[in-house]
Amino acid sequence: MPLRLYLLRNAETEYCRTRRYCSREHVSLTERGQQMADFFAKTYYQLDWKALFCSPLNHAVETLQPLCQSTGLDFECRDGLRELSFGKWEGMSPAEVNTAFHDDYIRWLADPAWNSPTQGEKGMQVARRSSDVLAEIEDTYPDGNVLIVSHKATLRIMLCTLLGVDVGRYRDRLAMPVTSLSLVELMDYGPFVRRFSDCNHLPLHLRRPWAGNGSDG
Repeated sequence: MPLRLYLLRNAETEYCRTRRYCSREHVSLTERGQQMADFFAKTYYQLDWKALFCSPLNHAVETLQPLCQSTGLDFECRDGLRELSFGKWEGMSPAEVNTAFHDDYIRWLADPAWNSPTQGEKGMQVARRSSDVLAEIEDTYPDGNVLIVSHKATLRIMLCTLLGVDVGRYRDRLAMPVTSLSLVELMDYGPFVRRFSDCNHLPLHLRRPWAGNGSDG
């Protein structure tokens, strides 16, 4: 069996619900978000997990905790899995950012790989740090199932890196609703996407629409 990377986006937070940028600490899941995390755990606790990796941000950890409680497994945090830093845009909506930081916002929309949110982080910086985590996982686990819990921008950038897609297009090419799961198998000939942004582990009333560019948190 090849190494199978399961990429899980964090469950719903108030910032996700209101479509505001968020990469800060100490953000909790909403009640719906906690339900989403519980349903993920109920669906996947029987999978033979080799390892669980997680962003150190609280809403990622809270997303993973029900699975850890169900399986008795520990997880490892990696700073490389943090969300892209939104800098001065933290807690703001796209409309508010466009008003307060218009020029930076337009540059970022045009190419988020090489332009950052005001005093924030470029997509390429996220690509480098998350690639270090992927390399560590590949070196440690030649096969088996490994779960990575991270965030919307970071996971889309990771997928672009794995698939050879221009990182500057991560916002335009890939949708990723809260608690969605993607599966990438690392085959001899390269990465193969077996599943993308799957929400079938959630009941219909908890599935959010395919979030577009307006909610990167």
